[in-house]
Amino acid sequence: MIAMMLGMVLFWGLVVGVVWLLREAIGRGHHGAGVDPLAILDRRLAEGQLSVEEYEQRKKTLAG
Repeated sequence: MIAMMLGMVLFWGLVVGVVWLLREAIGRGHHGAGVDPLAILDRRLAEGQLSVEEYEQRKKTLAG
C-alpha cells in the first residue's frame, strides 16, 4: 500500500515536471528576455494597436 502511494506521488511529480519543462522551453522561444522592443513596436503598429504618431513617439523614446 505504501509502495503504491509513493509510486503515485513519483508518477505525478514526473508528469508535473515534464509539463513545467515543456512550458519553460516553449515560453522562452516566444517571450524570452531577449525580445527586441523595436520589433514589438513594429508588430503593434502593423496590427493597428498604435497610431503612426504614437509609434514615432515611442520609437524616439526607445532610441533615446
